[in-house]
Amino acid sequence: MDSDRPLLIPLDAPGPLDEKIVGGKAAKLGRLAHAGFRVPKGFCLTIWAYEAFVEDSKIAAAIGMELGRKSMDDMRWEEIWDAALRIRATFLAQPLSDLLRERITEASSGFGASTPLAVRSSAIGEDSAGCSFAGLHESIIGVRGKRALEDAVRLVWASLWSDAALLYRKELALDPAQSRMAVLVQEMVDADRSGVAFARDPRDLRKERAIIESVPGPCSLLVDGAIDPDRWEIDRETNRVITWLPGQREDGDETPLLEPRDLEVILENLLSIERLFHWPPDMEWTGRSASLTLLQARPITTAPPDTDETRNWYLTLRPGDARLKRLRERVVEQLIPELESEGDALAAEDLDLLDDWKLADALEKRSETVAKWKQIYWDEFIPFAHGVRRLATYYNDAVQPEDPYEFVGLLRGQPLLAAQRNRAIAELARQLASNEALRTAIENVLERCAGALQWPDTREALERAGVGAESFIRAFEDLVERFLDITYDHQRLHDETELLLRNLIELCRRPDSLEGGSSAPVDVASLEQRLLDAVGPERHAEAIDIIETGRVSWKLRDDDNLLVSRLESQLLRAIEVAASRLRERGTLTGAGQPKREHSGLLARALRTESSDPIAFEVSDRPLDAEPSTRSMGETPRQLIGQPASPGVGTGLVRCIRGRDDLSRFRSGEVIVCDAIQPTMTHLVPLASAIVERRGGMLIHGAIIARELGIPCVNGVRDAAELLEDGDFVTVDGHLGIVAVGEPEFDLELHFESPGAD
Repeated sequence: MDSDRPLLIPLDAPGPLDEKIVGGKAAKLGRLAHAGFRVPKGFCLTIWAYEAFVEDSKIAAAIGMELGRKSMDDMRWEEIWDAALRIRATFLAQPLSDLLRERITEASSGFGASTPLAVRSSAIGEDSAGCSFAGLHESIIGVRGKRALEDAVRLVWASLWSDAALLYRKELALDPAQSRMAVLVQEMVDADRSGVAFARDPRDLRKERAIIESVPGPCSLLVDGAIDPDRWEIDRETNRVITWLPGQREDGDETPLLEPRDLEVILENLLSIERLFHWPPDMEWTGRSASLTLLQARPITTAPPDTDETRNWYLTLRPGDARLKRLRERVVEQLIPELESEGDALAAEDLDLLDDWKLADALEKRSETVAKWKQIYWDEFIPFAHGVRRLATYYNDAVQPEDPYEFVGLLRGQPLLAAQRNRAIAELARQLASNEALRTAIENVLERCAGALQWPDTREALERAGVGAESFIRAFEDLVERFLDITYDHQRLHDETELLLRNLIELCRRPDSLEGGSSAPVDVASLEQRLLDAVGPERHAEAIDIIETGRVSWKLRDDDNLLVSRLESQLLRAIEVAASRLRERGTLTGAGQPKREHSGLLARALRTESSDPIAFEVSDRPLDAEPSTRSMGETPRQLIGQPASPGVGTGLVRCIRGRDDLSRFRSGEVIVCDAIQPTMTHLVPLASAIVERRGGMLIHGAIIARELGIPCVNGVRDAAELLEDGDFVTVDGHLGIVAVGEPEFDLELHFESPGAD
């Protein structure tokens, strides 16, 4: 096999390297080496090595299963990331064949025993003019030792199936099944200056200028955005420096990182490469003047702008460790305190005391505040959520656990706002469970005032009943003020007294739901130690920092939803006050309730004494509701999704599409919804299982379900349309299957998946 389909080819092998065999990156570096440019020595594992590994280890079947659950067009990004994580774990779990090991050991013997290596992707089609995969595939630097080299090779192969790479191929209409990955292994060059350079300005290739950027240390610091680079624009014909912009460095030093001769040598190399390849290059380099070493050269990307923007967006969703740390500091120390403070200030404002003009001002200010924080959420909170995903890959790469979601145990016990709220709800339910007279009094109130319950009346009724309700009333009001000033289904939960009381009654009837779930205990300290042992003492600080970032990221990716929802709730409060005032003077008519997007209209009406009447009618169906896709009499037998929380649960379906469905939910039912939101997790302890349309192991519902030991299957397309209230379902969280209908045999009812506890 080796003669016709070599597994490994040295970079300095005679003759040109075939891009179809070694990928674009390796082929171009090989050609540069043959042309006399200084290139780190190394070798390339060909696509045939990749194919042999995939064939020997049966990985193709695992990839087919992960990507065959449903069309990628129907998969959310979180689902694709999940599939990519499991594929990555599968690659790491498979050993290299003896033949591959022999070839790698033989080729790497040419490096010194202590020489650090760079293991880099060289995918077919990578580094072409129309398809820049820059940043989407793995590059691992500082690799030492035989096992570390083998792991790095597997990780680079696996990065062919990363979420970002899959999404980018989809954008370019490339078939992932036809993709192949070669791997470039080179000695690392230790230099005090590195950077990137462009033979022409990427923003306008017609200009006769080159761009050079430099950072102190390795080039990865620039590529990962860890250090701000010095930047030069240089005239290609005269070598004249047109502009120089110093990078912002912590020590404040603005001395240029490169001397004039360094710039001349870099420009000479750029122009020589352009003559060699007949296209202006984008080049990575390290070293200065005579020691300048080329790490990579590719055509300056000429892909359509929207495609590049799409790739850049994928990259923002997976920031490097340095940016994650900066985001953590900004989010924790600045943004979250500001968000909490703004919510407190809006809640404290007495809107009834404002005149019409000031109420209009308050409406506009609140609308602007919500819009501002929605943008911050998009720009900073969402990228920071990558901290959890970074922890996942870091833990799995180091520990290589059998369960790719073992790292979730490191997130246990975080003081989430939703968890604090649920504990407060559980405590209220325990009070009701231990006070039958109080529970009966509440049930009587609910029966008398169904659909029209007001808390002041309820409080008065409970106080008159003389059932020891004082502590319950105080705790209930504290819960509402602290945790329920949020929105769900475009309405405030703050005023939904009946909904909360009905949930409390259901909870106190199910004692096991008050005990915090039945999931297996997790020894968090042991998991931490397992990771520290795997990475070694020299990386302990790095590992601890990544764990901390992951935990903060998980907590805030949940809390920020609730805190932003509080701002929306306060905007709705102002809308309610404005609507009431306008109805009193006849400016507002109809039975419908204005929504967030109508705040500007209401503000203008408040400022105009004789404005035309505004009519708001009741919508025939909720804005978010979708028409049922289930034909009359047609019931699906089985739905396929992702296994998100292990276990098997049965029960009657309750579809949660809006606020009214929250109050109808009963203990032991199966939640079927678009996604479990932090604003509705108080239902989860009551559920026997969860089925969600939105997929992903790290979305809120999956984590909460795992903590409580409740089976969960997510990523089920059209779940709330294909299933209807009252359907009997069996939810298998091991296999990701939702069986519809009563079991045909008793054995089916008690079925447990292989490997289930």
